[in-house]
Amino acid sequence: MGERQASVTRNTLETQISVSINLDGSGKFNADTGVPFLEHMMEQIARHGLIDLDIQAKGDLHIDAHHTVEDIGITLGQAFAKAVGDKKGITRYGHAYVPLDEALSRVVIDFSGRPGLSMDIPFTRAMIGALDTELFGEFFHGFVNHAQVTLHIDNLKGANSHHQAETVFKAFGRALRMALEPDPRMAGITPSTKGCL
Repeated sequence: MGERQASVTRNTLETQISVSINLDGSGKFNADTGVPFLEHMMEQIARHGLIDLDIQAKGDLHIDAHHTVEDIGITLGQAFAKAVGDKKGITRYGHAYVPLDEALSRVVIDFSGRPGLSMDIPFTRAMIGALDTELFGEFFHGFVNHAQVTLHIDNLKGANSHHQAETVFKAFGRALRMALEPDPRMAGITPSTKGCL
């Protein structure tokens, strides 16, 4: 399958972002984004997805975190698309349920080549620390549009907004890990009857 690593840089008038990933890593994580709670969530992706992840971002945080969070999602999606390559030999589909105390979330992903997001997280608070919970939607929209994946996210239970978010990102990491796992029975084969993804 070869090395599944990628580095992507995205520079706009609003943000400057670089992302490096290794899909076959050990969960190493490094970030400096100016958005601490998002970094906490990105670390869940790395640890539970066994993906080495480095994110460096400078954005117009004097306005708010919107552009930074969205553009990190976009750049991360671009890095995934680049690292996955032609998708031959991957499992393609992944899913996970993750609990944290009273909260429970389910994430299902398909490296389909078709961007689509269905997301239902009824956050109990509008803010987690200094981060607007609406921005999670912007992050995941950016990711799916550029990683070219179909993603279903459902927070099934939860009273604590921190727990709701954390179960989503842990489940996202686990679902990524499953979908990206090499399938020895599909070695060198595209996991689609179309012959391409």
